[in-house]
Amino acid sequence: MKVLVTGGVRSGKSRHAESLLASAADVTYVAAGPAYDDADWAARIAAHRVRRPASWRTEETQDVARVLAAASGPVLVDCLGTWLTAVIDAAGLWEAPVDQVESAVLAELDATVAAVATAEVPVVLVTNEVGLGVVPVERSGRLFRDLLGTVNQRVAEACDEVHLVVAGRVLRL
Repeated sequence: MKVLVTGGVRSGKSRHAESLLASAADVTYVAAGPAYDDADWAARIAAHRVRRPASWRTEETQDVARVLAAASGPVLVDCLGTWLTAVIDAAGLWEAPVDQVESAVLAELDATVAAVATAEVPVVLVTNEVGLGVVPVERSGRLFRDLLGTVNQRVAEACDEVHLVVAGRVLRL
């Protein structure tokens, strides 16, 4: 089983993704984004941790491909939006030309998609659905929106199912 769970911010997508693996005791939870140093982010992470079973192992890394290749049990990746931010941050590319950013992101994405496609364990990935509203004013917002759209399409191709979560309701696409 490989499932991509997408939806808006605070739509219930992480809770749904966790429910898909709730019966598994040996889940590796991949926190794929950058670490933010503020109280709001810390509270959000704490709320996520409280919901997860104590037997789940958390790995904080953007190297999703490595985790999937080594996995012996189910993997939950939360989330591809923060993963994308971490990839761009790590390369210091927010102000770089678009083609340079795309090249760096696509190289990481190729490895991640290949790892999802060949994973022999259940994989659930969470992502944000962006681009349904106004065009962001800032260049970084437009860059992120466009790249995440590409990330979501490529990962969805490697998955068996895509679930859209809106207001806590799940639509299987």
